[in-house]
Amino acid sequence: MIETLVTRGNAKAWQVGALCRAIADSLDARFNPVNVVGEVSGFVRASSGHCYFSLKDASGQLRCAMFRRAAGMLDFQPKDGELVEVRARLGVYEPRGELQLVVESMSKAGQGTLFEQFLQIKARLEQEGLFEAARKRPIVPMPRAIGVVTSLGAAAWHDTMTALRRRVPHIPVMLAPASVQGANAPAELIAALEALYAQIRDGATLDIILLVRGGGAIEDLWAFNDELLARTVALSPVPVISGVGHETDFTIVDFVADLRAPTPTAAAELAAVPTDALLAQLDNMEQRVISGALHWLDREAQSLDRLAAQISRPSALLGRQAMQLARYEPRIAHAVGRHVQIQGQRLQWHTQSLPRLASSALQKKQAANQRLVSRLKALDPHQVLQRGFVWLMQADGSAITRVSQTYPEQALTATLGDGTVDLRVTHSRPI
Repeated sequence: MIETLVTRGNAKAWQVGALCRAIADSLDARFNPVNVVGEVSGFVRASSGHCYFSLKDASGQLRCAMFRRAAGMLDFQPKDGELVEVRARLGVYEPRGELQLVVESMSKAGQGTLFEQFLQIKARLEQEGLFEAARKRPIVPMPRAIGVVTSLGAAAWHDTMTALRRRVPHIPVMLAPASVQGANAPAELIAALEALYAQIRDGATLDIILLVRGGGAIEDLWAFNDELLARTVALSPVPVISGVGHETDFTIVDFVADLRAPTPTAAAELAAVPTDALLAQLDNMEQRVISGALHWLDREAQSLDRLAAQISRPSALLGRQAMQLARYEPRIAHAVGRHVQIQGQRLQWHTQSLPRLASSALQKKQAANQRLVSRLKALDPHQVLQRGFVWLMQADGSAITRVSQTYPEQALTATLGDGTVDLRVTHSRPI
């Protein structure tokens, strides 16, 4: 182990490596992590994937290293002379004793804050479902009219109209002018869209709206990242096609719109099927109708020829029918005779079986009746009286079943097996 300090008499001397590490520790504790803005100089990407360059301004320069993992996350290719902002750790490269920035992320200068805002707005609207594919509406292939929101003096308006005149010169275009850059642009774009919405609600035949602007830096396109503008686009009563910037540019409006086009010209091309294509489809449909009609006429003509041939030779037809009748006649006669024979056999069997079945059924009915008579006799109250029982009744004809129903001098009638006896109660004795 090498000691950090070496004693030389009364003085203490640092070893070089130890001093470098001590400086690195001090820098780490004092500065890291650190954000630095500067101009790229001497940018080199090694075969290992690591990047080496310097950051400089008018008064200083720092050597930088960006290792492969961080370099792989770059969304642009840094160029010499380009102004960038890096997030890094300040340290000392001990083998040469040089001050060094180890870069962890890099963005073009001025884009960091805006990009963070972009991500925050995007995440918020995405969570609310404004980017869902299910809410995207199909684009009408043959719109009756097309609305365009852009700046009247912008190249995007010229490119869009050039494409529309070339492809669908017969479709009317309704312009809602607005600034597409600057502090007032979001409010003007919203007002332009709402003006088109109002006309649609009043009955205007507007089927598609194009929201377009030419390319530029993120600051130039920032109006199209406005949250209120994105929500206004989501409320459109008709499909919206966004064509903002170049193919590599993305804005919040692109995610909310029903369809994103890479450029304003592409937005115009996606808005409607070109006239030439429609005419080609019409020609194709005409050919199909003509071909189908000719095929139908040929088929019907063949059928007519067959019918005409049959009508022109009725004797041949009658002859065929007579031959078929001659073949069917013995088969019909045999079938009828067989049916009559089977029915005769069934009638004979029923004739022989009917008396026996009727006698058996009668005997069963008589036995059942006898059983019912016996049961009725068993239930006859007079049969009970014949066995020595008496039926006592009050004067009103109600039956006496309990001693408690009697009282002295009460007149009763007793029904016996062969008649009735009038009685009078002298006294009663409960059991």
